[in-house]
Amino acid sequence: MKRFSLEAMTLSDFDLQTLAQARRLLENPGLAVKLANVVGKPIEKGFEMLPPRWRDQVGEITHKALDVALKTALVSMRERPTAARPRMHKLAATVSGAAGGAFGLGALALELPVSTTIICRSIADIARAEGEDLEQPEARLACLEVFALGGPASSDDASETSYFAMRAALSRAVSEAAEHLATRQATDAGAPALVRLVALIAARFKIQVSQKAAAMAVPLVGAAGGATLNYLFIDHFQEMSRGHFAVRRLERKYGAGAVRRAYEAIKPSPAP
Repeated sequence: MKRFSLEAMTLSDFDLQTLAQARRLLENPGLAVKLANVVGKPIEKGFEMLPPRWRDQVGEITHKALDVALKTALVSMRERPTAARPRMHKLAATVSGAAGGAFGLGALALELPVSTTIICRSIADIARAEGEDLEQPEARLACLEVFALGGPASSDDASETSYFAMRAALSRAVSEAAEHLATRQATDAGAPALVRLVALIAARFKIQVSQKAAAMAVPLVGAAGGATLNYLFIDHFQEMSRGHFAVRRLERKYGAGAVRRAYEAIKPSPAP
C-alpha cells in the first residue's frame, strides 16, 4: 500500500493512484540509461566518438527540429480530435530512424526534424486523450513543454531538476507565448515570445538529442539500430507525455497546489 500524507488526501484514492503512476513515468530513468542498455556501453563513450564539430552543431540541429515541431503544433494540432495512436507514431518514428541509421550520424540533421514532428503529433494525441483542448494556445504549448522533460540520469545533472521545477522555469515563457498566440497569428513563429520559449526548450531537448547522437556514433548501429534508437526516443517522450498530461488533467480537477502537494507526498517505490 502506497503511503500519502494527510495533506494529499484531497484527491480521491483513484486519482492518487493515477498521480502515483504519472510520477513514476516522470521520474523514471532518463533516455541515456535506456539507450545505454540497448547500445551496450555508457553513453559517455559514445560522446567521445562524436566529431568535435558535431558537438557544436547538435544545438543548431535541435533548434531547427523544434522550429518545425512548433509550426506543426500551432497549425496541424488544430485538426479534429482523434483517439491517441501511440503505436502508429512509434511505427513512423521507427521507419524514420531506420532510414537515418542507414546513413549514419550525418543523417541526423535531416532525420531529427522528421522524428521530432512525429513525436510532436504523438504528444498531441496523448494530450487530447487526457482532455486537453488543443484549440487553446496554452494547451498546444504544453505539448512543446514535453520536449524539456527528461527524468533523472547520471550523465545529465540538469535532468535531476524536478518535474515541477522544470515547469516553473518555463512558466513565464509559456504564459507570454500563449498570450501572444491568443491575440495574434498562430503561425507567427518568429515572434519574440515564441522564440524565447523555443530557445529554452531547445536547450533542454539538446540533452536528449545529444544522447541519441552519441548512441548513433557507436559503430555498427546501422538501419536496425537506428530504428531501435528512434523507438526508444519516441517511447521516452510518450511516457513523459502520459505523465505530464495526467498531472495537468488532475490540476484542472483539484487545482495546481493540491496536485503538487500530493505529488510531492508520494513515497517513491522501492527499487526492485
